[in-house]
Amino acid sequence: MEKLNKNSYLFNDISSLKVLNEIEDDINSDKRMFRLIQGDVGSGKTILALISAAKVIDVNFQVAFMAPTEILSYQHFRLAQKLFKNSTVNIDIITGKTHARDRKNILQNLSNGKINLIFGTHSLFQNKIKFLNLGYVIIDEQHKFGVNQRLKLAKKGGKNCDLLLISATPIPRSMMLSFFGDMDISRLSEKPKYRKDIITYVKPENKTHDIWPLIKKELSIGRQAFWICPLIENSVNLNYSSVINKFKEISKFFPNQVGLIHGKLDKCDKDKILKNFFEKKIKILVSTTVIEVGIDYPNANTIIIEDSNKFGLSQLHQLRGRVGRGKNESICILLYKKNLSNNARERLKILRSTNDGFMIAEKDMELRGFGDILGFQQSGIKNFKFADPIHHKDLFMLAEKNIKKIKSNKIKKYENLLKLFDRAEIISEIGN
Repeated sequence: MEKLNKNSYLFNDISSLKVLNEIEDDINSDKRMFRLIQGDVGSGKTILALISAAKVIDVNFQVAFMAPTEILSYQHFRLAQKLFKNSTVNIDIITGKTHARDRKNILQNLSNGKINLIFGTHSLFQNKIKFLNLGYVIIDEQHKFGVNQRLKLAKKGGKNCDLLLISATPIPRSMMLSFFGDMDISRLSEKPKYRKDIITYVKPENKTHDIWPLIKKELSIGRQAFWICPLIENSVNLNYSSVINKFKEISKFFPNQVGLIHGKLDKCDKDKILKNFFEKKIKILVSTTVIEVGIDYPNANTIIIEDSNKFGLSQLHQLRGRVGRGKNESICILLYKKNLSNNARERLKILRSTNDGFMIAEKDMELRGFGDILGFQQSGIKNFKFADPIHHKDLFMLAEKNIKKIKSNKIKKYENLLKLFDRAEIISEIGN
């Protein structure tokens, strides 16, 4: 396979090359990789993952790249096609909507090793999918998958299969495991230099009329906007905004300039709407959280999120990340209904105060808890007898530092103990 030039694809030379070197060191070592790349939306995580995949493919192993939605899977698939266009790497994609005949061919080519790199959604960890020599699993937006789901895919490659997780906002459980040394974390601390922080405003929904002049101004200078609602249709039980009603309302202000997308639309309709938005035939895209991940349109500079107090920190951060991908200043407006709970008020305060995904994850852990260390629950407060990982974080970091020192010295009498810290499968088996 033709070698890839790393520097041609990286946005931040120092931060990105450091992370890439950490990943490649893991791939070259005898230890099974269990690493998380954390970096804000648009910081280059996918490019790094694909470059590291090229190294694995070079030594005749297969790579599986799983994402939570078809939109995101196809976006990664198209990026990989561009990246490997001058190589002999055979790339394919499989989702729940893949045609039966195509699915049969893909399954056969995976089992005989003809496919080097496969993209997909949850379809990838189904029992029917067999690999000839799976050596590397990449899971994007890892917080969208359950612990069992991640393990099921990784086990298709055997006990030595390397596992790389990618997330803009790690779930609290991931943060917790990192304190115990089970998961290594690589952090992309920089964004492309031309990108600016997203300005976030919090407004009560009765001030929505203040937003219309802003959108009118944005559209007049050729920019676009997202408008997010939690529901597709009105509900008699939930007092939340629906995209169908909002689409009708906004269309009155901006006729023939508004598009509608949600989970009930079939793939062809979704692709058509997204294509029209990309080509600027649609100026405002009204959507549910279906665009939470995978949408990368630099011309969209404004996002309005209704009933924002009903979303979690991770979702809000991901949704906000749909803008701010170009060179222009971007705005996120979080609308809320009255009578906010203290927890909801705190979440909105956090989003308004920072664009740092790592800090948001830490705050999320403080609010939600960190889940089971030896199980599969991903949130919830736990009690510890000796130390609390939230309030005594410095002690856990010190312990991890000492553990790495012991590992580097290869002290034999600690080998059994160290397995708890560098073997992900041991932790998982205890959970079973």
